[in-house]
Amino acid sequence: MAEKLLITQALDERDLLVKKINSKIEKASFIDIAKKNEEKVLDNHITREEFAKNAESAYQQIVDLIDRYQRIDAAIVASNAKTMISTSYGEMTVAGAISLRNRLRETKALDCDTNFEAILQWKMQSDFENFVQVAEERNAQLRSTAENMRLSILGKETKVKDEKPLEVVEAYVRENTTELVDPIGVQKKIEKLEEKRTVLLAELDTQIKVSNATTFIEI
Repeated sequence: MAEKLLITQALDERDLLVKKINSKIEKASFIDIAKKNEEKVLDNHITREEFAKNAESAYQQIVDLIDRYQRIDAAIVASNAKTMISTSYGEMTVAGAISLRNRLRETKALDCDTNFEAILQWKMQSDFENFVQVAEERNAQLRSTAENMRLSILGKETKVKDEKPLEVVEAYVRENTTELVDPIGVQKKIEKLEEKRTVLLAELDTQIKVSNATTFIEI
């Protein structure tokens, strides 16, 4: 007879089974040694017959637990592949939502070539900081050059009073000032991407939890 479980229950049991199976494998004893004229095995200190029963029992318990784990896991995967939820990305399966959530959660963005949003944010921020620095350095150099020009002009005696030589320096500074060319407004784009990621992750977490708490599977 099929057994019904909520996805939340199945997930908890699946996690528990992982620990239980590995613990039983670690503690199990399948091989021992004994002299031909001895009835008891060396390490386990029990008769050959008892050791055989224990080994067979341990093996069967592990195999049964693995089988249950596999049935639960397969049922969860099958359910997630067909159960639909609604997100700001539109309708998607729980499996799709989990995949999207995992991709967005990836903390080492540059080590994960599918975390496109984080890679895009990093690229825009990196370019922004780089070119702001370059512009500041070039403008600092321009200011230094302009100051030398002013000192040179002020240090000279000019007979033509209406030429206004210092205005030439100001015009030179205006024309040669380096400015940031930022047609898309990368800082705002970065903020919007981060806001979208935060909202979407919270939304996906909520929708997945609700689905898991209300969807039954059969094993």
